[in-house]
Order: sequence, then structure tokens, then C-alpha cells
Amino acid sequence: MKVALVGCGSRHQMFRNALTGPYAGRHDLVALCDTNPYRLSLSAAAVAKPGTNGIATYLPADFDRMIAEQGADTVLIASPDHTHAGYIIRAMEAGCDVICEKPMTIDLPSLRQILAAQDRTGRKLRVTFNYRYAPARQQIRALLAAGTIGTVTGLDFRWHLDQVHGSDYFRRWHRDKANSGGLFVHKATHHFDLMNWWLGTNPVAVAASGGRLAYSPARAADLGLSGHGPRCTGCPVRQRCPYPLDLDADDRLAALYRDAEGEDGYHRDQCIFSPEITLEDTLQAQIRFANGVTANYSLTAYAPWEGLEVMVHGTGGQLSHRHVEVHGVFGGKRPKEKQSVTTTLHLAGQEPVAIAVPEAQGDHGGADPLMLEDIFGAGGPESLASDHRAGAWSILAGIAANAALESGRVEEIGPLLARAGIARI
Repeated sequence: MKVALVGCGSRHQMFRNALTGPYAGRHDLVALCDTNPYRLSLSAAAVAKPGTNGIATYLPADFDRMIAEQGADTVLIASPDHTHAGYIIRAMEAGCDVICEKPMTIDLPSLRQILAAQDRTGRKLRVTFNYRYAPARQQIRALLAAGTIGTVTGLDFRWHLDQVHGSDYFRRWHRDKANSGGLFVHKATHHFDLMNWWLGTNPVAVAASGGRLAYSPARAADLGLSGHGPRCTGCPVRQRCPYPLDLDADDRLAALYRDAEGEDGYHRDQCIFSPEITLEDTLQAQIRFANGVTANYSLTAYAPWEGLEVMVHGTGGQLSHRHVEVHGVFGGKRPKEKQSVTTTLHLAGQEPVAIAVPEAQGDHGGADPLMLEDIFGAGGPESLASDHRAGAWSILAGIAANAALESGRVEEIGPLLARAGIARI
């Protein structure tokens, strides 16, 4: 592949380093594109080869010229969520295949446009759902497919964001749901994709509840933080705040964002208690799937630990899974928690049995290196790849959940698609 990489924030580094490192012999990273000239030059400098002119860089206005000049055949998108659709469509129209970070997009109008562009051009679109690649999550799918607990009837899925990771969404561009679709889309797309994949089906109806309870102006007042500033930098009450972020104390964040502020005015350390935030930090959803399975889903963005808990119910027993995750990519202090993964099988009439969980090295339970090998290397099981259809179904539960938050009703996905002019996925 000749790859043009769009978006030079923190997530793009994994793809950039893979393309210019272990997979450089297979593919060429031919261009970088970002809205921020400083961040763009920083990324280009990080992978510049001595004795060459380096990697070509472009602003979004020159996206089409970038593809033409550099001969790109693949566009890899790691920009903010609300920009994905525009880049996907422009890339396909220019004759390129697309690899896109999750979520594929954030709303029904842009989903309709993506599906139409894919149908019109026939180009391939892949969504990078890394959680499918974690050996522990592959094991769950295999156990369910084998009928280990009989016919699956229900699923409980709880996601816990700790107070460092969780609060961070309220500092960044995600804080405006118009940019991210909220955590029901931006974050839960991972989890809804896992459920669709594990169960081999799609959601048909969603009820939801939630709100902004922990990172709110009212909570700031309860904590004695009245008079807080618009961002952590220079905030008069930062020393009393339990969620401070010092960009200057983190070399990577300082380089990516603090030093780039002069170009676009974007502040990476905005106050998580600001009244204009539209993001929820507490979410629950009840989902009905096409095969009759029902699921209870919850996401808490201020938990004391990070990870997931899953309980799958079947006619012959239960399968439970718990993963304590440890991330080190965000600024802030957190306890040194030990990463652990456990899966337990409890068949009817028998004692629960702990199942040995396969392991792999690397971030997200070993998922990231396996995903990169599948995309850029020799490939992997076909069932792990997520195309535009999987990308669509993963966001539809979240889009329906957002609609249910507003309406207070159970939202049927079929009518939502019909009203949006989407005839099929």
C-alpha cells in the first residue's frame, strides 16, 4: 500500500510507527495530513530518513492534491470523529481504499453518505476495531460459537473508565457531542461491535438513560472549585482539584498539544467542569438484537478502576469475563494497578471453572500488535476484519441510544434508518 495518513494526534503514532518501522518493507507512508501545521511537522520530523526529503505534508484543504501528487492508494484516517465521513468519501471518490479509526462516523446523515459512496465506488473500507484482536475476546467468541453454554439468551456488559482516563474525554474535543457522538458512539462503538461479533447478529431496538453527574458544574461547587478557570493551565483552584492535568509535566502531551496551541488555539487541558460540555459520563442501554438476545450495557466514566466485566447467559450456563486494564497514555496520576484477565465457565449443575485465557504482548490485551499484523503484515483470520457494514452496525446501537436519551422511548433502528433514507446496510 501507498498510505496517506490523516490526523497527527496521539492515536496516529501507532499506525505511523508501524508503517515506518516493522512494515516499512511492505508499504510506503507517502504523506501526512493534519489541520495543525506544528503537529504535522512534528510527526514528519519523527520519521524523517537522513538523506531524503522526508514525508510530504498537507493541510486538509489540499487533501485531493495530496492523493494525486503522492499516488496514494490507501487513506488511513485517525482524525476527530466528526471529520471521518468527509475524508472517507473524498478518499473513495479519488479511487482509494480506506482504513478508519473507530467510530466510522457519528450520525445517520453521514452514515448514509458513506454507504452511498462505497456502493458507488466499490472501494474497501475497514474500521480498526482492535478489541476483536485481543486473544481473550477471540476466546469468548469461539466458546459461544461452539455452543459451550447452549443457546445464548442475554448479555450484561459493563465498561469502567477510571477517573484519569474517563475525565480526559471532558477536556478534549470529545466534550462536544457534535464532534464525537458522545461516549455512546465514540467509546461504546468498540463494545457494541464486540457484542455484534460475539453474537453474530445486529441490534434492532435500544432504550437508554444517562447524564452528566460526576464532571458537572454542580460537582465542581460541591468540591469547592467555584471560580475555576477555562483550562487547567493557569486555573486558580488547580491545587485543590482532584483531576488536574499539567501539560508541561508530560513531554509527549506538551509536544503534541501545548507547543501547538499557537497554530489553532486548541487547548488539550480544558476544564472538565465547564458548563458548555454536552458529553454524558453515566450511560446505560438496553438492547434487543435481531436473533432475540437482549443485553444490558453500562458505561461509567469515573470508576475507581479501568476495564470491563461481561456475563453471557445461555440455556446451559453462564460465561463471565473480567479484564482489569492498565493504560499509560494519558497525563495524570493513577494507582499502579496490576493488569489481569479472568474468564469463568459455570455450566448448569456444575461448579464454576476458571478457563485459562490466552495471552499476547502489547497494548489493549495484546490486541494492537495483532491488529497491525493483520492490516499491514501477512493478515489474520477473515472473521476479525471489520468492513463498512460492521462499522455501521457498531454505531447504530449508539446512535439509537442517543435518540432514546432525547425521546425517552425505545428506539427501533429500522425506522431510524428509514427516516434517514438508508435502505440497507
